[in-house]
Amino acid sequence: MNVIHRQAAGTGADALVARYRDVRARTDALTAPLSPEDQVVQSMPDASPAKWHRAHTTWFFETFLLLPFLPGYRRVREEYAFLFNSYYEAAGPRHARAMRGMVTRPSCDEVAEYRAAVDEGMAALLRDPPPEVPALLELGLQHEQQHQELMLTDILHLLSANPLRPAYDAAWQPPPAAAGPSRMLDGPRGLVEIGHGGNGFAFDNEAPRHPAYLSPYCIADGLVTNGEWLAFMQDGGYREPLLWMSEGWAMCQAEGWEAPLYWEERDGEWMQFGLGGLRAVQPGSPVCHVSWYEADAFARWAGKRLPTEQEWEAAATTLPGFANAEGVGWQWTGSAYRPYPGFQPWAGAVGEYNGKFMINQMVLRGGSLATPPGHTRPSYRNFFAAGARWQFSTLRLAEDAA
Repeated sequence: MNVIHRQAAGTGADALVARYRDVRARTDALTAPLSPEDQVVQSMPDASPAKWHRAHTTWFFETFLLLPFLPGYRRVREEYAFLFNSYYEAAGPRHARAMRGMVTRPSCDEVAEYRAAVDEGMAALLRDPPPEVPALLELGLQHEQQHQELMLTDILHLLSANPLRPAYDAAWQPPPAAAGPSRMLDGPRGLVEIGHGGNGFAFDNEAPRHPAYLSPYCIADGLVTNGEWLAFMQDGGYREPLLWMSEGWAMCQAEGWEAPLYWEERDGEWMQFGLGGLRAVQPGSPVCHVSWYEADAFARWAGKRLPTEQEWEAAATTLPGFANAEGVGWQWTGSAYRPYPGFQPWAGAVGEYNGKFMINQMVLRGGSLATPPGHTRPSYRNFFAAGARWQFSTLRLAEDAA
């Protein structure tokens, strides 16, 4: 396996077991507010049921660690290899993504038993792990953390379709309001270095570190707010085709966009549905759940643009006044998701993790309120299709310097 990260200190057997248990326990904790009915429904083809997320992350450890490295291990159930594979062609056939909500069996309890059996096998493997295991283990844990965020975004989409607007967790707090209006900061310019530097974990798409030339630019030190978005809406932003890319305008018209996803107007007041339920839109809070098409149209309306991912990363790592805004929303950039110069995917089936998606996607940077703590870094490259809205996605503005 061609890994691009180095293991941090404390990678003995006890440390590996502790980290494994912590990540797996967080998945179970995130599932706790959900009923069995909540966990089986699929609200759209791009989303997956919570039960499937729980099983798929377990399948990953079973397939890529237990089967090759734990002598005598056998799958808990052979059918799970088909049901819970996602997109790993090299790992065998799989159930269609859009049909995951049809898998009412195995039950939630049986998936819990599956998780427990694989956890037992992993505990045995980690007592004396072969040298290949720590790197694969970390990849599996980072993979599960990604699915922890997807569980939250997918359950939010599901609950939003319920007329009762039930809260996932009534105590869940939205991001706080900004301290004041954003300022445009001079970004780093000239020759900079972009990409992961080799210390700590990183996905293969973050490497290799390489030079990039940045023309003079300015970048906002904060995110676009709900209040600013309301001004865009009131000025006809969703009705002016000159602001939009052609495909974005077609999608806006076809799907009837007139506000960010999960916004609804009640008695003249805009409300927003979130993990804590339906609440009034707070003008000072960062806008969220907007597509790249919307973000790009807003930036054009504001007389600005979206930063490139190179500008974003250079600013995030060098500007003292640049608020990363990790824990708010993934920030759309103006960059298409493409390989860095010299990119090499990981060897074997795990090489399908990122590289084969480097087409028809846009890059997001930062992190969101649903991202597990400590999961992101400045070089992290998230990516989604330009029309995706159900993720915790937001934006900051940039402009060419005079």
